[in-house]
Amino acid sequence: MTTTRPFSKSAIAFAAVGVLGLGLLSPVAADALRAGAGPVAATHPSSLVVRTDAGKVRGDSRTGYDEWLGISYAADPSGANRWKPPQPVAKWSGVRNATAFANRCAQNSGWDPGYEKTITSEDCLALNVYAPDKAKANAPVVVWIHGGGNTGGAGQDTDPRKFVDQTGAVVVTINYRLGALGFLNLPQLQTENKNGPGNYGLLDQQAALRWVHTNISQFGGNPKNVTIAGQSAGASAVCDELASPTAKGLFTHAVIVSGGCSLQTAAAGQTQSATFVKTVGCDTASDVLACLRAKPAAELLAAQKTAGISPSVGGTAFPLNPQTAVQTGNFNRVPVMLGQTNSERGLFTFQNYDYLGTPMTAAVYEQQVRATYGANADKVLAEYPLSAYKTPGEAWTAVQNGSTSYTRRQLFTALSRYVPTYAYEFAENDTPHFTSIYRLQQKSTTARDFPFGGAIHVDDLGYIWDYLGQTLPYDDDQLELSRQMITYWGDFAASGDPNGARTPNWPTYKPATGALMSLKACDTDPASNKAPAACSKVSDGFAAEHDLTFWASLPTS
Repeated sequence: MTTTRPFSKSAIAFAAVGVLGLGLLSPVAADALRAGAGPVAATHPSSLVVRTDAGKVRGDSRTGYDEWLGISYAADPSGANRWKPPQPVAKWSGVRNATAFANRCAQNSGWDPGYEKTITSEDCLALNVYAPDKAKANAPVVVWIHGGGNTGGAGQDTDPRKFVDQTGAVVVTINYRLGALGFLNLPQLQTENKNGPGNYGLLDQQAALRWVHTNISQFGGNPKNVTIAGQSAGASAVCDELASPTAKGLFTHAVIVSGGCSLQTAAAGQTQSATFVKTVGCDTASDVLACLRAKPAAELLAAQKTAGISPSVGGTAFPLNPQTAVQTGNFNRVPVMLGQTNSERGLFTFQNYDYLGTPMTAAVYEQQVRATYGANADKVLAEYPLSAYKTPGEAWTAVQNGSTSYTRRQLFTALSRYVPTYAYEFAENDTPHFTSIYRLQQKSTTARDFPFGGAIHVDDLGYIWDYLGQTLPYDDDQLELSRQMITYWGDFAASGDPNGARTPNWPTYKPATGALMSLKACDTDPASNKAPAACSKVSDGFAAEHDLTFWASLPTS
């Protein structure tokens, strides 16, 4: 189960160290200067055939927008390219169809629609471009990094048509390597290439951003106005890219949706990877890498089920833990919009217990608290006694919501010291839950009756774009909230400031007040003849809602 570890309060007080302030160019920018190359001035494409730096692609016309799907931004990373930084895609002649999604990257099955079976494809490094059919030249660009715990998901999970139509922005969704194929960290790999071990999937994201820098003008987008955004693991990836020297200059704004800022150490990554190598049966091979590269993807995915791999610090691309980077100001300083749902952890209580048919018991509750909070466990158990909740699961959700929210507030605070920071909480408690849970609730009493405790992890995504191929049954007030949220996001993508006409003012985050934007719909009585509306407003209740005074009182190591 994913757990949260609050920032050290003493670490947040470290003085800023301005390594990134030296003006070092990313490899992309440096190569472009040396070659005298650069993005062409943006124009809206006059046809569905668009020239990229590797060759021409033909897209499709939809109602109100055009799309180009499955465009390769890097070479096939299988075979000899396994566990190597992304390689350049081979140029082609003629016109390639870009009318169907590329393969999803290799991953085990899951509960999301479309992921019922294991996916073993590795030739997956592709992206999708969506542009309004009446776009003006130099439109803002949003590059979306999908979530999925760094082990699942794909760019095609996100359908941004309503966002594109309302904002006029160009949206790019991407695939990147996942799990062991994306994040293996071994000394042998370090010998091959100092960049890559522990973070191939993150390097894939940078390769996609370089593709955008070079090519997006041909689709009507402005390469000098690129917002990177992501949710969950994708949000953490955004923070990783904020901390990466080699991502400098590739984006101008960042959106972090329900994610943190932390990479495990290289040593921890190598320990994980050694266990994986043993599980897959290559630990005694004379050439470990040759053994691993000869294994079918299905065997690697099977080993991943019991020996998971997470991203880790490493190389010149990711030299610092992003947590340290944001605490010290040692990151790519761009405006940031970030936030969470008001019951982030309700989903995980359900997923890890009730969904599996094993609801949390009182004994398991105490075990989890002690395992997660260590020396502070007795204080946590006293603050969140089982007698105050209907079930142990609800107590656990409350505990995890509190500690997660405390960590998020520390992130708000750390970023706000250096860049304009716009914090929010999605607080629409009556929302239909995101697609996978919504589908489960149609056939499962357990899912229907489970006390999620409010808006859960992923619930906010459907208000920005259609997620996982389904439009949810929002009421009219919620549709107004959706329009408002898209407006905020669109304004932020255009200028780095979510404020604009006809939306409540959203101030930058100030630690002294702790106020943030609370995003919610109204509850308009249909008989009142009043128009449906959003009821978002600036709120200073975040700390009280999540018991942050208690969490701040706990000693940290």
